[in-house]
This record gives sequence, structure tokens and C-alpha cells, in this order.
Amino acid sequence: MLNQASKPACLWVRLVVFAALLAGGLASSQSLTNFTSASKSTPQPPATDPLKRDTPRNSIYNFLQACHDDNFLLASQYLDLHGLKPDDRASAGPELASDLCDFLDRDPHFEVAHLSNSAEGNLADGLDADLDILDKFQADHRDVTLYLQRIDLQGRQVWLVSRDSVSRIPELTKLRKELPIERKLPQALVRIEWIDTPLWIWIALAAIAVLLGFLSRLLSRAALFFLSPLAKRYIKPLGTFRLENFSEPVRLLLSLAVFRACMTVIPPSALLRDYLLKAITVLAVFGIASLLMRMVDLISDRVIARLNPRERTVSYSVAPMLVRFIKICIFCCAVLFVLTAWGYNTTTILAGVGVGGLAVALAAQKTIENLFGGISLISDRAVLVGDFCQFGGQVGTVEDIGLRSTRIRTLDRTLVTIPNSQFSTMALENFSKRDRIWFHPVLHLHRDTTPEQIREVMTMVERILTAESKVDPTDVPVRFTKITADSYVVEIFAYVLTADYNEFLKIQSRLLLEIMEGAKNLGVTFALPIQENVASSGSSNTSPVRPQNVEVNV
Repeated sequence: MLNQASKPACLWVRLVVFAALLAGGLASSQSLTNFTSASKSTPQPPATDPLKRDTPRNSIYNFLQACHDDNFLLASQYLDLHGLKPDDRASAGPELASDLCDFLDRDPHFEVAHLSNSAEGNLADGLDADLDILDKFQADHRDVTLYLQRIDLQGRQVWLVSRDSVSRIPELTKLRKELPIERKLPQALVRIEWIDTPLWIWIALAAIAVLLGFLSRLLSRAALFFLSPLAKRYIKPLGTFRLENFSEPVRLLLSLAVFRACMTVIPPSALLRDYLLKAITVLAVFGIASLLMRMVDLISDRVIARLNPRERTVSYSVAPMLVRFIKICIFCCAVLFVLTAWGYNTTTILAGVGVGGLAVALAAQKTIENLFGGISLISDRAVLVGDFCQFGGQVGTVEDIGLRSTRIRTLDRTLVTIPNSQFSTMALENFSKRDRIWFHPVLHLHRDTTPEQIREVMTMVERILTAESKVDPTDVPVRFTKITADSYVVEIFAYVLTADYNEFLKIQSRLLLEIMEGAKNLGVTFALPIQENVASSGSSNTSPVRPQNVEVNV
């Protein structure tokens, strides 16, 4: 009976388990379906544009490159041709691209570098976010503006010459005028082109560059001739040699400014104009950097000249290193400015430099350690250039504290080079920092000297020290300190008031001679230890006789 009653219960249990498994299977299949659909609906990042139309500057630059290669069909893809009929785009597009390129080449005020190099365009021009200015000019006494527009093309955001601007291109051909000088030149100079620039413009720009170099040199010499007397009279720190140093970068900057002005009168093509402007940017930036470096030299010279003579030794160590550091910073800023002007992303470059700098720092730990060792030496002023010091059991004069090592001239006139990381951890005794020198001779009086004679010797020595103006006798200059088996010991404790060791040696010699003469007059002699070999008398055996050293005070 029990088994029969339990059968329905078991059946119900099986049904419940089956339903649970079925529900779980359905839920699992639904979640898998949702996951698959979700993965399918995840947007993929758009592929990069093969024509490089991601920024206004890149779009127009590559447009000009295509026109320079006479590939006007490719150049037409940088124009928004949706305003034309589909059947007319293949034929009219290349012609419109050619006309637009010719107009931009003839417009001396158009520069590719003025276009934004950001994918969002120039957000500060007051236009819509998807519009940027391509060029501005005047036609029939009215202002005309050509625009670039960002559109969505096959899932990619690209910058094209706007549809309205494309419709204005036929009007631009009417504005294209031949320069008056081209009518008088041989046709070969006008027809032969390189980078879409006629040969006569190449010759004219080259002649202007040579002429500016020659004239700027003559003008700089004339300016130096007239300004040198005025500089010597009114601006004495700015001597003739400084004027000559400043004249070179100033001459370069003025020549570049004149050449840039000539480019508006004799306009090269837009592509060549971009190349020339990049070259002018490099020369101008490094000309300004050179001018700043020369100003740093002038300022450092003026600061050193105004220093106290006692502090000028600091300038010999600190000033060269500081000037080099400032010049390196100026050069690095100039390089970054040039890269920014050329359209490179300096943020990415700096990030790469940071990663590379970390790798270099790990590989050059010793070099960096030596660098900071030199900085710590200069900042702590433990030793400076010209100081006479003792280091590691040697003595010598510091000749140079560089970024990596310190050079010291020893008494043997040899040059010792020590890495800054080691030199900064040594126990350094700087003799050049003494304000006075210790005079501390020890007199050993003979044992026959009487107490009265010792008192007279002490009084005599004190009188000699007091009479010398360069000696600080201290509170107790003469001290009777010891009675040994050989002598009576009298110590002299005084300071010679000079930091010059040569002067100290002269004063010390004079004082010692006066002390010897005073002791002679008092009948006092000094104990001098001598050694005698005494052979002990031995027995008649054959053992060797060993000499003994006996010290005798005379």
C-alpha cells in the first residue's frame, strides 16, 4: 500500500524537475540569444578614411597633392558633388577640382597651415560645428567665402569642400587673372612648372633669397659701424662683440620677414607655399631661440660681474651648468613649437618621450646618479671651482664640476677625474673655506730646564705672539701640558689671521725663528730624540748578538 501511494508522488516530483529543467533550458537559450544579438549590435569603430579627409588641413593638403600629380579624378573626391546630377559627377568633378586648385594656387593669402588640424574643426570661428572656412577673397567688391563641411560618408566623418562652395567654383575661373609680368616673359618660363609653380617664380624667389643674404650682411655691418660707438658710450655692458652676436639672428629674422612679404607679390603654388612656410617657420623659430640663448649669455655675464668677489667662485660652478640647462630648455621648446606648427600632435610625442625617457632613465641610472651628484655638490657648496681640498686621502684643486664628473688637479700636477656620485659621498675637507689657520707647534724642553726658565720661555712666547698683528693668541696661547721621561712639553695654541696658506707659511717661519732666538737667549735647549745601537755583552756561546734601539734625549 505504501509503495502504491508513493508512485503518484514520485510522478509529480519527476514532472516538477522536468519543468524546471525545461524552464532553465529556455532561459539559457534566451540569454544566449540576447548575448548574441547584443554582440551583433555592438557598434564597431569606423575604419580610417583611405583618402585622409579626417581634418580640414589633411583634406585640403591631400587634395592639392592629388592635383599636383594630375590625378583630378581622385581630387574630385575631396569635393561634395551631391549638388550635381549623378551622371555629371564623373565628368564635371575633375574639372571643378582643377579649377579650384588653380584658384588656390593664385591666391597669395591662402595657406594650408591656417586650416584646423583637428577632427572637430575650428570651434572658435563662430560657425556651425560641421563648417570651417577654406578661403576668403573679394569678387566684384564683395567678400566671398569658401567653406569645408564635415559629412557622414559610409559611416566615416570626412571633411569635403561644401556643396555651396563647389557651386561657386565656376565663378572663380573668371577671377583668375594672369600676372602682368607673365605677358612680358618668354612663354617657356611661364609654361614650365614644378609643383604647379612656373619656372620664372622659382628663379625670382631664388634671386630674392640670394639678394637678401647679401644685402642683410652689408646692412648688418653698416649698423654695427654706427651702433658700436653708441653702445660703448651708453650701453657699456653691450659691447661690440655682443652686438655682433645679436646681429646674426636679427639679420636672419629680418631676411625671413622680407622674403615672406615677397611671397605675396610673387605667389608660388599653394603646395609650394606650404613647403616654404614650413621652412620659414623652422628658420624663424630657431632664429628666435638663438637670440634668446645670446640674451641668456648676456644676462649671465652681467650677473657674474655684479657678484661679490668672494662669491664669484660660485658662478664658475653654477653659472655654466645653469646656462646649459636654460639653453637646452629653449631648444626643446623650439622643437615642440616647430612640430606643432607642422601639424604634429605634440601630446602624443610627449607621451612617447615620457615612456622613452623612463626606459632611458632605467638604462642610465649611473649617469643620472652622477648628474644629481653634481647638482648636490653645487647646491650644498661643499667645494667650488678653484677650492683646495682633501678628498679620499688626496689633496688638490678643483678645476671643473661637470654634469658627470669632477676634475681635480693634484699637487703632483696630475688630473684626477671622479664621478660625481662618488665625489659627493666622500668626506671633503675644504681648505679654501678657512677664515684663519691654526698655529700649533709643540716645544720639547730639555730635562735640565728649571721651572724659572720654563716660566720665562712661556712669557717670551706669549710676548712674541702678542706682538704679531696677524696672530690671534686666544685666551691661553702657551700651555705647560706634560712632563715625560725625556722632556717638558709646552704647547702653543694660536691662530694666524689669514686664509692664504703661503702667507701663513711666512708668518709661521718668522714666529718659529723668534722663538728659537728667545730660547737661545734664555739658555734653554730643546730635547731632540736620537737612537743608538747598544750591543749587550753575552757569554762565550755562539748565540748571535741582537742590537737594541735605545732612545737618548740630548
